[in-house]
Parts: sequence; structure tokens; C-alpha cells
Amino acid sequence: MASLKELKGRINSVKSTQKITKAKQMVAAAKLRKAQTAAEAARPYASRLAAVMASLAGKVAGQDSAPLLMRGTGSDQRHLLVVVNTDKGLCGGLNSNIVKEARAQARALEAAGKTVSFYLVGKKGRAPIRRDFPAAAAAGYDTSLVRTPGFDEASAIAHELIAMFEGGKFDVAHLVSPVFKNALTQEPVTQQLIPVPAPVVTAGGDAVVEYEPGEEEILEALLPRYVTTQVFGALLEREASEQGASMTAMDNATRNAGELIQKLTIQYNRSRQAAITTELIEIIAGAEAL
Repeated sequence: MASLKELKGRINSVKSTQKITKAKQMVAAAKLRKAQTAAEAARPYASRLAAVMASLAGKVAGQDSAPLLMRGTGSDQRHLLVVVNTDKGLCGGLNSNIVKEARAQARALEAAGKTVSFYLVGKKGRAPIRRDFPAAAAAGYDTSLVRTPGFDEASAIAHELIAMFEGGKFDVAHLVSPVFKNALTQEPVTQQLIPVPAPVVTAGGDAVVEYEPGEEEILEALLPRYVTTQVFGALLEREASEQGASMTAMDNATRNAGELIQKLTIQYNRSRQAAITTELIEIIAGAEAL
């Protein structure tokens, strides 16, 4: 059985930990609203851009003059998984779920006879992916150097990915990133990033729309922005998911610490009572012996 001094030390240690988790929870809650607002504000823009892409893509689909980012290389043998993880921990199972999704996608592609490589964004997913795929996780982008990654970082990532694609490094790129639902739910999803998939056009949606100077010229300028927008949205969703998961995890940790403090306090009081009772018995026994 632990001594009174040891129990007292454990109680003080857990109380210190509880203060840290409580502070972390409050910081995450304060950051969550801003991150959630930014992520939700970007969704309508991405949706509208996808609608414009659908209109343009429907007019050039299957043409040899279509931009490379849309028509692709003509092969789907080499696949690149762009995995977006967080740079900080203490956010529950968020990063492990993203890695799990990326690992499942990679295994499925390898089972189909495809070649898989990784482009890693964020620090927390690097170690497990490099452990499972040591030769495939060579490229990446470090977002830990900035406090809050934004459009500049997304543009740099998209530019590097497009350069890799044009340089023949891969045939198809998939974006694996979290989608923020609420503070309790952040779901990792996988979507094709390059070549840009032609969205489904609703019947009669753009029958009277004409583009000037032409669909191919507009797509040449619009496709890189589309890739950048998708990456930017993934970074915003990652930030909101990180704060939501962190707030939930720290709330659970704070409550668990409180329950542990209560149990240790009960154990401490019982041990102290037993020690006092033993001392009283010894004193009484000594007095009777005299």
C-alpha cells in the first residue's frame, strides 16, 4: 500500500495535470469558433467553383485540347496520397483516424497492383506512415513553421503538387483530410485531387452559358486555382477538426483527472485514518502497560 506521502504527491501531481488540461480545453474552445467559422465560410466558395468547373468540363471533356490537369496522363498506375495531419498532438484520435484512412487507401491501391507514394502535410502523421511505408513517404510540406496555415501555404502545396504531376512523378493524386462536423465528430475523407475530376452537371444547368475567350483558356487558369482551393479547404477543415478534437479530448481528460483525484483522496483519508487509529491503539496499549 502506498504511503501517505506518496498518495499526497500523486494527488498534487494529478491536480497539476488537471490544471493543464483545463487550460488547454479553454484555449481550444476559444480557437474553435474562429476555425469553424473559417472552414464553413470556405465551403460555399468551393461549391460554387465546383459548379463552374462542371460547366466548363462538360464542354471540353474527352477532347485532346483539354488541359493536362483535367485529361490526365492517360494512365492510373502511379498514385500519390496527399495526407493532411495536424502539427500538434493532444487532439484525441484525430490523427490516428486520418492515418488509418490513408493506410486503408494505400493497401487497397497496392492490392489492385498500383504504385503508391505519399505527400505528407503536418507532423503527426509522418512517423506511422513512414514506419509502414518507409520507401513511399519521401515528399511533404512543413506547416509547423506558421502559426495558422492559410492560402499562401495552400498555394505553395498546390504549386508543388502540380509541378510533380507535370514532371511525371504520379498519375493520380488523392487528398486524405478530415472534415469537421462538430466538436465530437471529425471524419477523414479521401477525394481525387489530380487530375481534376469533372463534377456531375445537372440537366439543363448551364445550357445558355457561353465563355469568352474559350473553355480551354479559362480552364488553364482555373484548374490550378481549383487545386489550391481544395488544399486550402483541407487546411481549414484540419484546423477546425484539431481544435474540436482537442477541446473534447481535454474535457475528457479534465473529468478523468477529477475522478482520479476523488479516488486518491478517499484512499488517502482511509490510510490516514488507519494510521491515526494504529497510533491511538499503541498509545493506549503503552499507557495500560505502565
